[in-house]
Amino acid sequence: MKPIDQWLNEYGESHKDETNKTIHWICVPTIFFTIVGLFYCIKLPVQLTPTLQLNVAMILILLVTAYYFSLSKTIWIGMLLFGLLCLGICYWIEVYTSAPLWLVCVILFALAWIGQFYGHKVEGKKPSFLKDLQFLMIGPMWLMSFIYKKMGVKY
Repeated sequence: MKPIDQWLNEYGESHKDETNKTIHWICVPTIFFTIVGLFYCIKLPVQLTPTLQLNVAMILILLVTAYYFSLSKTIWIGMLLFGLLCLGICYWIEVYTSAPLWLVCVILFALAWIGQFYGHKVEGKKPSFLKDLQFLMIGPMWLMSFIYKKMGVKY
């Protein structure tokens, strides 16, 4: 497995343009959220609370966090917190709005990918995941690495 610095450097090679970077700060977390949201809609037969049922997204967040832990002994914490935030937003949408979560996620997913491809058109480089699908997991971590740098936390 490649070390985290190699993953982040390779990802960064096609993300140097400021417009593309800005688009990624909006679209990558949105795509992450929408994927969590779509898996959140797949319920498992375990009731956790009167309003909360176990779902596939909860299990996937744990698996994704394990992947991030394998790459960095610190950055996984930020990714876990972001994953939990996404789960919380999904819960809120389901319980406190009339909007179907799956529909919110499908619309946001489509819009975010349009933004991503526009950003790469501006950049003039293909998205990294076309080279290696693992880059779909690296994108969110790449953004988190900037937050860690600002906070002075090593990853």
